[in-house]
Amino acid sequence: MKCASQKRIYYTRQDAVMALLDARTRFDYAEGHGPIAIYQCEDCGHFHLTSKGVMDETLAAHLASGKIRRQKEADRWRNKIKNQKGF
Repeated sequence: MKCASQKRIYYTRQDAVMALLDARTRFDYAEGHGPIAIYQCEDCGHFHLTSKGVMDETLAAHLASGKIRRQKEADRWRNKIKNQKGF
């Protein structure tokens, strides 16, 4: 299914929140950029990520507790080890 907005569709709120957390973990967004919330689309009825509005509570909690920072660091080390010869 496609949306007129051309944004990626998430079928459940939970899937959208997980995608939001994953995006904030995998990518280094500049201050004030990148997705911060989810919304239910009026066109397709599914969920999308957005960089506008109030920050999602789950994302805010993960940022405040340091979970996003720790996951970024774990991913960095995992990639470093994976890219060494013999692994």
